[in-house]
Amino acid sequence: MYFPVADINVHPMVPPLVAFAVSFFTSMGGVSGAFMLLPFQVSVLGYSSPSVSATNQLFNIVAIPGGIYRFIREQRMLWPLAWAVVIGTLPGVFIGAWVRVKWLPDPKNFKFFAGIVLLYLGYRLVLDVLKGSKGKGMAANEGNRPSVGQAEFSMSTISFEFDQDSYSVSTLKIYLLCFIVGIIGGIYGIGGGSIIAPFMVAIFGLPVYTVAGAALMGTFATSIAGVAFYSFLARYYPGVSVAPDIGLGLLFGLGGLAGIYMGARCQKYFAPRTIKMVLCFCVLFVAGKYILNFFF
Repeated sequence: MYFPVADINVHPMVPPLVAFAVSFFTSMGGVSGAFMLLPFQVSVLGYSSPSVSATNQLFNIVAIPGGIYRFIREQRMLWPLAWAVVIGTLPGVFIGAWVRVKWLPDPKNFKFFAGIVLLYLGYRLVLDVLKGSKGKGMAANEGNRPSVGQAEFSMSTISFEFDQDSYSVSTLKIYLLCFIVGIIGGIYGIGGGSIIAPFMVAIFGLPVYTVAGAALMGTFATSIAGVAFYSFLARYYPGVSVAPDIGLGLLFGLGGLAGIYMGARCQKYFAPRTIKMVLCFCVLFVAGKYILNFFF
C-alpha cells in the first residue's frame, strides 16, 4: 500500500501490528509507543521527512484514549500531575515543532544530543533496577488495587497518597522538566509526555503506577496541539513534507489503541521493577540508535 505523504510502500497490516506490540509494553510505564515507533518509521520504513513527527503525534491522538480510560476507571489517574504535565509541555511542543521544521529537517546533531540525555536517563534507571527496589507489587493479589488518594496541588508542591505512602514533588521542577521535554517531544513527534515517565520515576522517585496515567494524558493533549501546529506550519513550507500522513498515522494509531488499552489493563499484574526494566530497554535502545547514527 502506497502512502503519498510519507512516500513509502508498506503492507497495511504492518503498522497496526508493530504499534500494538510496542504500545502494549511501553504503555505500562506511561510511554505511548510513539517513542519506539519513530526509529521504526525512520530506519525500517525509510520515512524521515519532518512530517514523520506529525504522523507520530497523530498516532498518539488515536492510540492513547483507551489507556487513559483504563487509568481513570481504576482511579489511578493523578490529575494534579496530569495537568502539570500538560501545562508544562505545551509551550515546549510548539517551540519544538518550529525548530524541527525550520532548523532540523535532518536532525542528526540534535539526535546525538538527545541520545546523550537519554543515555544518562537509562543509566539512572538501570541503577534503580539493580538496587533491587521491588516496591509493593500488585501482581500477587488481583484484588489489591491501590488508587490515588488525597491529591493536592499548589504553586509550590504536588502531593498525593498512594498505596499507604505519601509523595511530594516540586511543582516548579515539574514545569521546568516538562518544558524541556516538550521541546524534545515537539521536534521528534513523540508527544510532550512520552519521555516524562522515566524522568519522574528515576529522578523524582514517584511510583510508576501513578506516573503512567499522567504521562499518557500529557502526551495526548500535547499531541493534539502538535499535529495542529505542524499542519499550520505546512502552509508556510510548501516545498517540505510537514503535515502528517493521515492514512499511515491512523493505521499506527488503531494498533496502538488496542495495545495501550491492554497494557494499561495488564499493568497491575506486573511488578514495578519489571515495568522499569521495560522503560530501560526503550530508553537505551533509542539512545544507542541516535548516538550510533551520528557516527555512522
